[in-house]
Amino acid sequence: MTTGPADGGPGAPAPGPHARANGSAPEGAAADPAPDPESDPGAGAERIEGPLPESIRARIVEYAAELVGQLPADELPAPLRRVARFERKRRARLAGPQLAAQLETDEGFRELLGARVRTAWPELAEGIAAGVVPPAADPVTVAAVAYYLRPPGWSELVGRIRAELERGAAAEEEAVRAERVAQLREQLAEAKADAREEARRFREELRGARGEIAELRHKLHEARLRAREAEARADRAAREADAERAGAHARVAAAEKEARKLQSRLTAAENQVEVARRAARSGRSVEDARLRVLLDVLSDATQGLRRELALPTGIDRPADLAAGTDARGGPFPVRTVPEDDPWLLDNLLALPQAHLLVDGYNVTKSGYPTLPLADQRARLLGGLSGLAAQTKAEITCVFDGAEVEGAHAMPGPRRVRLLFSAPGETADDLIVRLVQAEPEGRPVVVVSSDGEIVRAVRRAGARPVPSRLLLRRLDPG
Repeated sequence: MTTGPADGGPGAPAPGPHARANGSAPEGAAADPAPDPESDPGAGAERIEGPLPESIRARIVEYAAELVGQLPADELPAPLRRVARFERKRRARLAGPQLAAQLETDEGFRELLGARVRTAWPELAEGIAAGVVPPAADPVTVAAVAYYLRPPGWSELVGRIRAELERGAAAEEEAVRAERVAQLREQLAEAKADAREEARRFREELRGARGEIAELRHKLHEARLRAREAEARADRAAREADAERAGAHARVAAAEKEARKLQSRLTAAENQVEVARRAARSGRSVEDARLRVLLDVLSDATQGLRRELALPTGIDRPADLAAGTDARGGPFPVRTVPEDDPWLLDNLLALPQAHLLVDGYNVTKSGYPTLPLADQRARLLGGLSGLAAQTKAEITCVFDGAEVEGAHAMPGPRRVRLLFSAPGETADDLIVRLVQAEPEGRPVVVVSSDGEIVRAVRRAGARPVPSRLLLRRLDPG
């Protein structure tokens, strides 16, 4: 630690300029018995091997920084005059390397500061010069003072102090290491104890977890068994439900079919009732209309026979009839015509008061199924209109009304009656109902390839022909 002037430290009054030459003390002070370095060649030639320890070097620079501020500017080396204006702490911190270099290279400057040091510590300086160091003196201070004074053997003294400092530092470092090792050993022991406790706790938790796992496995096995049983029950229930659903669908389909039949019969009955009501309101009955049509048929047939047999309009005599009668001929010539010959349709339509009923979609889907339904209807109705103009026969074309929006508001072509089945009624039912409405004896021709319609209209007394026959008649090419 640096001491001030009061306790004899480096801050004591500075010697005069003559101290640089002979190192004597100021006036009134006791002369130092230290030998003159110039008179002792061995003292000036001593050097320290290697760098000084940092603590000694810092103490030397600290003394120099303090003493530089006390010297007059004219006694200072030129490089240090600006440094002397700094504060003491700043001088040591900022100009430390510069002060150390100046001390090492400028022997006069070092001796000047050495005189100040000798004045501050006279007993220590005398002991160092005599080779006797006080046991209680700070080794760093002793080395710094020896560096400034440089008596004979000073380098050896500094070397011993450096060795002691290094041993002390090594011992301190070893003590720190030993303390650190002890701390680490204590921490290791604590860590081992904690690890043993943690392992014991983990083993207990593991035993508990194994028990829980075993219990969970048992529960999982039972849950799987219950799940398989539930799946089996669900499969059986699903199969039973499918069977029940299929039976229900079949029953519903049968009921719907029966309902459609009943609805068709009801519609037919309602239509007949409505026709009867209209006939009653107009003063004639349904039977009167049927008889009138039948009379028209008989009248046309009679006229046809007369034309074909070239009979006169008057009453023929038996002799005339006997002379012109061919016993082998009948009232109509019998000709065998193939079922797919268009002439057969023309022959049937040539019958008196013949009525042609056409199953519309059965014909169009057989002849031109790729066209849209509207185009199918238009093409068929156009052909039937031309056929009606050629044969003068009554033609009715029936379509299923469920497939056409606003069907009952559509007008039919000229000479062709266009009918659509009502809701809940099929075109097949409407055709059968139309055939049943005709009187027995009127020629009714039904064009359809539907086997069910063919059988139904044949039972009702109509003549069925296949759809391809009408298609060939409408489009001979």
